[in-house]
Amino acid sequence: MIRVARIGIAVAVVVAWAAASLCAGELAKKYTEVITDKEKKEHKLDMVLIPGGTFRMGSPEGEEGREKHEGPQHTVKLAPFYMATTETLYTFYMAFYDETHQGKRDKGLEEPMDEWKEALEKVDTITGPTPIYGDITNSWGEEERPVLMCSWFQAMVFCKWLSKKTGKTYRLPTEAEWEYACRAGTTTPYSFGDDPDQLEDYAWYEDNSDDMTQQVAKKKPNPWGLYDMHGNVAEWCIDFYEPTTYAERAKNNPADGAKPLAKGKVHVARGGAWDSPVEALRSAHRMFEEDWWRAEDPQEPKSRWWLPKLGIIGFRVVCEIPKK
Repeated sequence: MIRVARIGIAVAVVVAWAAASLCAGELAKKYTEVITDKEKKEHKLDMVLIPGGTFRMGSPEGEEGREKHEGPQHTVKLAPFYMATTETLYTFYMAFYDETHQGKRDKGLEEPMDEWKEALEKVDTITGPTPIYGDITNSWGEEERPVLMCSWFQAMVFCKWLSKKTGKTYRLPTEAEWEYACRAGTTTPYSFGDDPDQLEDYAWYEDNSDDMTQQVAKKKPNPWGLYDMHGNVAEWCIDFYEPTTYAERAKNNPADGAKPLAKGKVHVARGGAWDSPVEALRSAHRMFEEDWWRAEDPQEPKSRWWLPKLGIIGFRVVCEIPKK
């Protein structure tokens, strides 16, 4: 039986935040989310406003390292939203885990997708993760490092928990939102330009990471104040993956990039990781879940919560702006 933790939502929190954000018709440029864990310790999440606008999604033909599924380029229009300035920290994640985790392992992937969807859509409960499998820090350290080895499902449940804790709508970014935020108004392969020699200043990757994750926000941010969008850990997006997504969107509804792909078998991750080569750190680069990501899980069927020993995957959250 799955254990759940009930979390009340304070309406006053929603009203106060909406009022502060939309005061005088202007959105706050940034804010800090603070939650308190079971031990009364505070955890902070810095959020920055990503302005609405349009951009060309995907990579142009001829960009070095380009893959076919990064095109064709197409124009996407997005409303403003907030994005975390860093990847989700291990310490912040553990506040969620300690409050919600189950007492024993789940049944794994034999549970149908409909049950996953139902768990995510519950209004007043949060399905907690099964016990941590192994060392999800890889012995690399905990403080100020991104959480690792969480499945897409677990990242989604974390967002559901955070939403209920705060009264705001937190979720994973769509692919379009992620790339738009990463580019931060640029059209070059990287948010700082087209010279990969500058990656040393902006990213942790195969040439400088010492084969592990590093503390967040130690490199330069992109023009919109986001750290580690290139490298450190790859970041889950809410979308399912299809290699033909861009071609279909460009043909049928090129501006509808804010709507995630709702059906498929695997999900998208973006940004590259600490072990990535330079071409995998480009703003347009797309990753998707592969069978080997679950290869270290000895359970049959595989857990829906954990990607054991997969030290390249984490996530970053966005927050929707309340409508007037």
